[in-house]
Amino acid sequence: MKKTLTRLACQLFPRRLTRFAYDQLTNPQLRKLRTHEESTLNKATKVPFMFQGFTIQCYTWEGGEKSVLLIHGWEGQAGNFSEIIEALIKRGFTVYGFDAPSHGYSSKGRTSPFQFTELVIALLKKFEVKNLISHSFGGVATTYALYKNQDIAIDNYLLFTVPDKFSERIDDVCGMTGITNAVKQRLILKLQRETGTDVNALSVSEFVKHINVKQALILHDKNDTATPIERARNVHQHWKASTLLEVEGTGHFRILRTDSVIAQGVAFLSN
Repeated sequence: MKKTLTRLACQLFPRRLTRFAYDQLTNPQLRKLRTHEESTLNKATKVPFMFQGFTIQCYTWEGGEKSVLLIHGWEGQAGNFSEIIEALIKRGFTVYGFDAPSHGYSSKGRTSPFQFTELVIALLKKFEVKNLISHSFGGVATTYALYKNQDIAIDNYLLFTVPDKFSERIDDVCGMTGITNAVKQRLILKLQRETGTDVNALSVSEFVKHINVKQALILHDKNDTATPIERARNVHQHWKASTLLEVEGTGHFRILRTDSVIAQGVAFLSN
């Protein structure tokens, strides 16, 4: 019923619905952290990082000489990696994390996926890590950041689910809300005016052809309904340095909390 009303509104009020869709893409909605996720965050050293008018909450879990940066997904936060963080600490890693603009415990305001990418670039240079872990949209932001900065060399990159084309994210949002194709095209034009970026050119399967990563492991659930497995397969097909392991029974979010999957990821980073 809601989608039907949205489609009708798109015909009657296209400008208003374009603003609505734009708000959906630039105002992330956050999930409340679980108790154990908060507990893991409380073990970290927390240092604010000023970035484009936002106060970014950064986290450090001290460990050994090997270090890794965690890049969460859109509408995610550093605490989502709780189980992975605990496993990495046990293996002697120093772990860095952050909450993106208007995410988690960072300050709030209108943001965009492109600003997320710019922050990833800044933090890659700040922490100078050789190991990365991303979840979902974090993989888009990170591969784009590495594509734009090919002098940054990464040894091991672990991706928990990976989207491909940014235009597919727009398709997903419009499909979930009932936004019509005509309003979607208006939305794309608005995004391109606001960001100066060609939305249709943003594609992980293209970025990975040029980034400086020695080896990558993609872990993706075959039945992920949020990010279909076909997108990960396409990225893997275009990325010579990558290995794709298709798992089952975890979905899009539980993959970050599944012991067997975490064990495979940590083993990859520990080689």
